[in-house]
Parts: sequence; structure tokens; C-alpha cells
Amino acid sequence: MNVPSHRHPPLYGEATFDGEFARLFFQRLLPHPPEKVWAAITDPAQLRQWLMASKAVIDGREGGTMEAVAGPSGIRAHGRILTWDPPRVYEHEWIADPRPEMPHGENSVVRWELQPVGGGTLLTLSHRQLTRSTAGGFGPGWHAFLERLERQLAGEPLPDWMERFAALRAAYPGWEKRSGSGE
Repeated sequence: MNVPSHRHPPLYGEATFDGEFARLFFQRLLPHPPEKVWAAITDPAQLRQWLMASKAVIDGREGGTMEAVAGPSGIRAHGRILTWDPPRVYEHEWIADPRPEMPHGENSVVRWELQPVGGGTLLTLSHRQLTRSTAGGFGPGWHAFLERLERQLAGEPLPDWMERFAALRAAYPGWEKRSGSGE
């Protein structure tokens, strides 16, 4: 049973838990056309900036593959592209090998949806099938990355991810401790 576990004010994410798994959900209204946002989430050169990707390879087609080494800890994620519908939907597997902060690794799915809204774009990001323990850190992590994406799109200096993550962590309390019953 999916039970909403923690809802946040606008601009914050939402997590739902189902047993040992979680789904993270974020939305941002961006004052940029979908084509510009699409480029930012699919162009390796742009991913190197806002996602801090030391490696980003995308075979842009349904059935293609993606691989990225990103973030301050250099997490390597890879997987098949499940949906490729420019500039509307980009969905891919997010498979990561075990490492100290993810002792069982991850086998999850990331979905980006872009909807034109009044000259801008409503960006919806969902990351589902995450393990409960990983979701606790990924909530503030994705939030910090989305802030960097917004700034990059605006041509502004990017905020320090580590500082933002530390500040946002308190806004996402206890996600990793919540049970399927919503307690």
C-alpha cells in the first residue's frame, strides 16, 4: 500500500513509501521552453555542470542506454532508456552497484516529464523503486541538484551542492525511518 509519508511546502519534494521501497517526486515551474530544459537534462556537456557529472553518456532513443558518474561522491548509475520522447519524457533505469552508502546498490527508475506552461515548462521528476534507506539522502540530494539546474538554465552561478544538501537535509527529516504505515 502506498502511503504518503511526508509532504513539503512548494519546491520541496514528496516521498511515498511502500514496504522497503520509496518514490521521490519533485516539480518545478521553470521560465524556459521545454526544448531548453530537455537539452539541460539530456546533453552530457550540460549534465557535467549542474549534475556534477564527470562522465555522462546517453544513447538518446528508447532502448538505448545511459551512464553517468555524478555528484560529489561520484555515484555511477547506468541503465536502459525506457522512454525517449523529446522534449516531453525521458525515463531510464538507474542502476548503481553497492557502495558504503548504498550497501545493496539500487535498481530504480528516474522519469523526467516536461510540460509546456505559459511560455515556460513544468518539470516533473520522479525517482521510484529506491530502497527506503537510500531515499533519505536522495530527497535533499535531488532538491539540491534541481536548484543547480534552475540556476544553470538562468545563466547564474551554481550553488555549492554540499552546502545546499546540508541545509536541506533538515527539511527532509526521517524519510529513511518511516514505515509503510506512514508512522
